[in-house]
Amino acid sequence: MSTLNDANISWDFGTAYELFISLHVLHEPEYYGIRASWAAGIRSRIPAAERKLLEEVIPFAGWPISWVRTLPAPKDALSALWSMRQIPAAERMIKVFELEHKQESEWAQAILQIAQKRAWGETELDFFQAQVKKKKGKKDFDRAGFQRFLDWWAHPVEFGEGFLAALQAYQAAFFEGEEKRIGPVMKAALEQAQELAKTLSVSALITELSQGIRFEEEFVPREVIIAPTYWPTPLVVFEKLEAETMLFMFGARPVTMSAIPGELVPDGLLRTLKALADPTRLKILNYLSNEHLTPSELSRRLNLRAPTVTHHLAELRLSGLVNLTIRGQEKVYHTRREALPGMMAALESFLESK
Repeated sequence: MSTLNDANISWDFGTAYELFISLHVLHEPEYYGIRASWAAGIRSRIPAAERKLLEEVIPFAGWPISWVRTLPAPKDALSALWSMRQIPAAERMIKVFELEHKQESEWAQAILQIAQKRAWGETELDFFQAQVKKKKGKKDFDRAGFQRFLDWWAHPVEFGEGFLAALQAYQAAFFEGEEKRIGPVMKAALEQAQELAKTLSVSALITELSQGIRFEEEFVPREVIIAPTYWPTPLVVFEKLEAETMLFMFGARPVTMSAIPGELVPDGLLRTLKALADPTRLKILNYLSNEHLTPSELSRRLNLRAPTVTHHLAELRLSGLVNLTIRGQEKVYHTRREALPGMMAALESFLESK
């Protein structure tokens, strides 16, 4: 029986990934541990019409990373924008988000039908609400916001033209300079990962690069494509591409470096210290130091509601303080003790900096 360690590894690199990913971080800063006021300031640099489109689309759209992977070198923001311009406006969003290739995704096929019919109704809206609740367990579905998102898909020409214009405005307002800052960091992280791959198994490499994620799943790819990403660090991306191919994007930002340009205090260090300052999270780490537990098991131990425990675990995961094992739909956590020396080293480095 094949295992993850039998998979072949290939490598990818491109700052074009960050063009799209950074927009999601800027529109959901709290989820990624970024200061909301700073993110709002960056968004305010984008002209009003383009900013409005992004605010109506980005919170509900996915990352078109499968399409970005197909771009030719140098796979940077300019090459992504050029490639988008070559696609007719009416087909642009369908092609970029590869809706026609996602035959197994009910979500993608429903969006594709709306783009083709140029209309949607309450039935489609109810479907998406049920999908969001099923996937994320959210009861506070932004129905009005999702209506605006579907309105864009129902007008594919305007959507294709507007989205490209919005990306170009974002590139000029912020990402052009940001790309120059993060590109060398991502390249260095890729080279470090390639060195680790010489001595680690595929499974151990993914655990190391993801800061503690292990998989126990039925899907075992024959090929794993590994690429660095800067903005979601320490979170990672797993994307099933073809039947036997998985794209794994790992966090490339060092713990000594802040996501926000010019920020003195590294946000990774700050997140870890904040996580350790909470008594409930310390109790969770204590339990997880002795056992591997699921959120529901922790909820019973702590006598806390499941959403509260899930929130604390998300903060601990964002701080790199817990390992996460994924068994199908089940998530099992364990304290990541090996992160503590790194945190102390980062603190020492910061205190000694001038």
